[in-house]
Amino acid sequence: MKHSILIASLIFAPALYFSQKSDSETIERKEITTLKTQHPPKIDGVLESDIWNPAARADNFVEFIPDNGKPESPNQKTVVRILYDDTAVYFFAELFDNEPDKIAKQLTERDDLGNDDFFGVFINGYNDKQQSFEFIVSAAGVQLDAKATSDTGEDTSWNGVWYSAVEITDTGWNVEMKIPYSELRFPKSAVQQWGVNFFRNIQRQQKKLSWNRMNNEKGSIQLYDGVLNGIENIKTPLRLSFMPYISTYVNYFDGKTTTNVNGGMDLKYGINDAFTLDVTLIPDFGQASFDNSVLNLSPFEQQFSEQRSFFTEGTELFSKGDLFYSRRVGGDPSRYPITTEEEIVTEYPSKVKLFNAFKISGRTKKGLGIGFFNGITEKMEATIQNSATGEIRKEVVEPWTNYNVMVFDQRFNGNSSVSFVNTNTTRMGDFRDANASAVLWNINNKANTYTYYGNFKMSYVNDTDTKIGTRGNIGLGKFSGKNRFEFNGTYVNKNWDINDLGFSTSTNYATYYGWYGYRILTPTKKFNNIYLNFSTNYNHRLEPFLFTNLRFNHNNQFTTKNFQSFGGGVEFTPLGEKDIFEPRSLGRHLNIPGYFDSWIWFESDSRKKIQYNVNFDYYAYNEKGRNRIIPSTFLRYRASDQLNLIWKFNPVFSNNEVGYAGKNAEDIFMGKRQRNTYENAVTGQYTFNNKMALSVAFRHYFSDVTYKQFYALNTDGSLNPNTTFTRDLNTTYNSWNVDLRYSWWFAPGSQLTLLYRNAAGNYLDVSRIGIKENFSRLFDEPQVHNISLKLTYYIDYNQAKNWFKKKG
Repeated sequence: MKHSILIASLIFAPALYFSQKSDSETIERKEITTLKTQHPPKIDGVLESDIWNPAARADNFVEFIPDNGKPESPNQKTVVRILYDDTAVYFFAELFDNEPDKIAKQLTERDDLGNDDFFGVFINGYNDKQQSFEFIVSAAGVQLDAKATSDTGEDTSWNGVWYSAVEITDTGWNVEMKIPYSELRFPKSAVQQWGVNFFRNIQRQQKKLSWNRMNNEKGSIQLYDGVLNGIENIKTPLRLSFMPYISTYVNYFDGKTTTNVNGGMDLKYGINDAFTLDVTLIPDFGQASFDNSVLNLSPFEQQFSEQRSFFTEGTELFSKGDLFYSRRVGGDPSRYPITTEEEIVTEYPSKVKLFNAFKISGRTKKGLGIGFFNGITEKMEATIQNSATGEIRKEVVEPWTNYNVMVFDQRFNGNSSVSFVNTNTTRMGDFRDANASAVLWNINNKANTYTYYGNFKMSYVNDTDTKIGTRGNIGLGKFSGKNRFEFNGTYVNKNWDINDLGFSTSTNYATYYGWYGYRILTPTKKFNNIYLNFSTNYNHRLEPFLFTNLRFNHNNQFTTKNFQSFGGGVEFTPLGEKDIFEPRSLGRHLNIPGYFDSWIWFESDSRKKIQYNVNFDYYAYNEKGRNRIIPSTFLRYRASDQLNLIWKFNPVFSNNEVGYAGKNAEDIFMGKRQRNTYENAVTGQYTFNNKMALSVAFRHYFSDVTYKQFYALNTDGSLNPNTTFTRDLNTTYNSWNVDLRYSWWFAPGSQLTLLYRNAAGNYLDVSRIGIKENFSRLFDEPQVHNISLKLTYYIDYNQAKNWFKKKG
């Protein structure tokens, strides 16, 4: 496989070289020159003529979608003015609209957009067409901000501290913004030249416009910014801020009430113009959203999304190479106690406690991105009691542990990059240590029409023995124009393991993928856009070689002129599958009959008060009575600009599926089972204003499994009926969660959150019980009732310095 990847590199590279030589274009960039002001404007959304009239104007916007490049309507012009001083850059946008009563202005929480008109400023301080900070304000005055890069897209978890105001007028609406230099990154030079673009959304027409034209057929939007000149000789302040917090919890569970009070702080320091240090001291993540747990019958662990703010904000560099799964830091202990027959474990920590963590990240003016993360977790112990003697002892299940992530990412030629990533986990004592490294490349031609990409990764684990694993991928694609394609190959050897600080599942396989896509991105007579996709996958086991799967797929999507979307697709495996993972034993496989999967879906117009999405997916297997049915429903009701309700219902019915049941010294046993799963989720939000909201999130997950027959697995993957395996594996699993949250952004960067949380769950060794009995058993279980209050306060060093001066 390594040889085939090398050959593919030699084949693909010349093709890419010729495309670079022959297929280039010049992207037109508008320019604007700003002026320095001695009188910073009051941020209230009202045009102060004496301050703003001298400013240069950015106008003549063009459509991004649906009709790319079309000039703005004379009735909906946009004019943007820009000023600056030594502390910030200022923007005033007049968004004209001949029907101001139809401006969409749904209230939402910060960093969320609903049914809204909005205006955005995209700033690239290094003017390298590869990165930008995005500052967006809705017509309801709600802020959203993000970091955006050409390879990872938008990261909305980043939160800046900036100022804005809106004003609805008789001729449209205004936005006024102040963006402090502390929220931007730019080189330390007397004369600045930044990349800049402005973006407008007119919601009722589903029309998006930009100042500098952005081509929606190829490349990232960072390639298409204009140029901001005129910022000179600014004296930028020290970038230093603190965010102390205090929190208190009252927890009731199983008849016991506990309380605790926590305090800590986050710190952010600008090391220089490019790099920032983020530190969290004595962190508290008790108000993070609940996990959507499921009944997991697969051979692999369930992967959860990150909910903790420190690990979601500004982490775009650390996601390079997919080696860093931040839930490992402060996750489950790595060992379970070793006990005798007389001993029982009376206390076992559910999670490891994070002691502290910091990260340094940034990018130089030459395009070199550097990221370094370090986290330390505390020693955790389990309590074991001897039932015969009553003796109690402690055993370490997770020692003091250090986690490191290091990233170097060099960007060049607008949209290309080469990266190196390393992760390291070091545990004290005789516990397991691990290291993983990756080299990544993504090379685009000058016209950003073709991409040549790949990676090579290595993992190292030192436990009772040493294990070294490798993984590689290489591919070539055309991602522009109407006709697009991609080819790639991936291999993973049997020792690949990054689960100390990353997330890995399947090993010992190779896969080859081909894709063709057809796009119509400009409006036709009936449709705004059309997407057609055709792909095929060929998979095999590496050692020893075994064909595992050949899959064909087609899917499509159409958006009508009324902004309704629909689509569907088919997928089939004509040769069936040899599943090398379900038996949970190296070298064995399970034969799965071929399937034909077909699905259809429809989504209504999101601008309406009531929006819905329905989907129906049906798997028909080449085996009598075996199928899988997956219908789903999404319903959103926007009762007003303040009240929004969403219901999601996702059932899955799997008939006569076959999965792992157990094993002994001689045999691996499989079970034929009926599995029904229902997931109900309701979210609602009442937003008082653009800084205060009350929200509720509810989820009930139910899964019921009934085994019909057991089999012994043969070495050729077939099954023999078995009557000696008699374990009762019938199961019912429930997970119930309710979060009621009040949030108040009482000052820029500062938040008060009051949370009530209710949670319950059970795992029963019976199935097919009635709804009434199921809920009765669920609520007989001890429930978590938790109330917490958390206050975080943003302190900018430069403002705090002035406080003490005034007192002096």
